[in-house]
Amino acid sequence: AAKMFIFLLLVVTEASSRFHDCRGDLKFTICSLALFTQLPSRVAPSTELLDLSDNHISVIPKHSFSKNRRLRVLLLQNNNISVVEDGAFSQLEFLQKLDLSWNQISTLTEGFSIGLALLRELTLAHNRLTSLDSLSFVHLDGLQRLNLTSNAISTIQVRSFSSMSTLRQLHLEDNQLTFLRSGIFSMLRSLEVLNLAGNQISEMEESVFKPLVSMTLLNLADNQLATISFKTFQNIHTYSTHILLEGNSWNCDCDLQRLFRKLRSIQRLFLDDYYNLTCKAPPVLRDYRLMEVDTELCIAETVTVLIITATVVVTVLAAMLMGERKRKKKKKGKHWTQQGELSDESDY
Repeated sequence: AAKMFIFLLLVVTEASSRFHDCRGDLKFTICSLALFTQLPSRVAPSTELLDLSDNHISVIPKHSFSKNRRLRVLLLQNNNISVVEDGAFSQLEFLQKLDLSWNQISTLTEGFSIGLALLRELTLAHNRLTSLDSLSFVHLDGLQRLNLTSNAISTIQVRSFSSMSTLRQLHLEDNQLTFLRSGIFSMLRSLEVLNLAGNQISEMEESVFKPLVSMTLLNLADNQLATISFKTFQNIHTYSTHILLEGNSWNCDCDLQRLFRKLRSIQRLFLDDYYNLTCKAPPVLRDYRLMEVDTELCIAETVTVLIITATVVVTVLAAMLMGERKRKKKKKGKHWTQQGELSDESDY
């Protein structure tokens, strides 16, 4: 009897929570921690902020918010959402902020973004996305901030961000990117912050950052970069860009040291954490800071190269000189031979 009473109490509590555990006034409706397993059916049409965080919602059906067209902020973080049906947000024409972080979303279809032309901020951090393609964000023309932190994104197709000419911040930290291909950021002319920290990036094409003419911060910390191309950063044509590179797998040879010396001479680029860069290779320099090993090592290498070069030059000059002497000697000998022959003829 006691168990039956507890069970009935739980059922009544959950059922009542579906209709009565939302708090707020005419514009702000707070339904967080209300044990919802689906979207509530009774939300005031005048609501502008709806907080449904920390529930157990798993599906966002099509036209879910048809009675709440005035919504400007929708918070759905920390649920169990794995399915967002096409057109789920299509009637939220005034929505400016959508938070779907800490859910189980693995794919984004074209229908996901239908109707969200005025959305300014989209948060999809801590989901299960593995790739982005040309349809992922196709209707998000007005987006300014996109947070994709802590997913499992390993591939980004060339036109994934093609509609986002107004995007100002793109957060891709803590994903599984290994290679940055030219063209993936091609339309992001307004982008100011690009955070790529905590991936596995080991290689980048030289023109990948070239379209980012407004970028002020580029974070590439905690990746797998052993070296970089000078042109990759030379192609950043901004007034002022701060670059973070700490925590990579730097191979501290003389080429890398010369490269950083050149990069630091570019006035529009600021390597904010240069003094914290540490070597992973060669083994003898592991865990040393790059700035501590750059001068002496490369001076020795430069001297060696100069000695070898000088030796080669001297050898070549000596060979040329000897060749010239032999040629002159041979020519002189031939001349004396001819003179002797002429002298013999005169005797007759």
